[in-house]
Amino acid sequence: MNARDLFDLNGTTSVVIGAGSGIGEAAARGLADVGAHVVCTDLDGDAAERTAQAIREAGGSAEGRRVDITDPADLDVLVAGLERIDSLVCTPSVNVRKPLLEIEDDEFQRVVDLNLKGTFNALRAAGRCMAQAERGSIVVFSSIRSQVVEPGQGVYAATKAGALQMVRALAAELGPLGVRANCIAPGVVETPLTSQIKDHPEWYDAYAQRSALKRWSQPEELVGAVIYLCAPASSFVTGTLLVVDGGWLAVDGRFDPPL
Repeated sequence: MNARDLFDLNGTTSVVIGAGSGIGEAAARGLADVGAHVVCTDLDGDAAERTAQAIREAGGSAEGRRVDITDPADLDVLVAGLERIDSLVCTPSVNVRKPLLEIEDDEFQRVVDLNLKGTFNALRAAGRCMAQAERGSIVVFSSIRSQVVEPGQGVYAATKAGALQMVRALAAELGPLGVRANCIAPGVVETPLTSQIKDHPEWYDAYAQRSALKRWSQPEELVGAVIYLCAPASSFVTGTLLVVDGGWLAVDGRFDPPL
């Protein structure tokens, strides 16, 4: 195989959950750039369609769908309506930044329902389809919080660690069928999820200084990892956590984030 073919996704179909904004939108555009037909899905169907339209206007192939990953029936309908799924990228998350002793039951449930159960729903729906086809790559966005934690992010971190372990289990279970499953662990990324931090300059700068590169990342800087894990280039990579954090986990230091 020519090395250029390692990242060629022509003739494949990629489903991106959370494609309406942030990392999901960037991933959808990137996958289309390397030839994939991208099914852009999001809880906000209009946002998903806007991403799909932008891809089409740039010469790519895409369609937009509204999907709620907390509803298994939504995912079943999505999968049943597609001729094939070669790769799935799952990005949605929510966070409640509070000390554990202050988190209300409904806040706990909201984080778990999306980050953990929603991810499970996506894994199950896509995994069943890929197992039958005996091919496919699943990419789930975990976080550096699956490895390290800070005050105020206990529940979020627990869901991200849980998502990683589910992906590892799926990799072991579906590997014999030719299906791969991996996680990506971003550091701090400028997305709608982190907008509250950007509104506080001292907090924003403290996070920037914590990484080796001394800055935040942009959603587009996660695209290379997504393409790699969806493409033939990673054909022998499964059950792993690909860290894209600007060196956050490599640097040991102290700072006190606000709660």
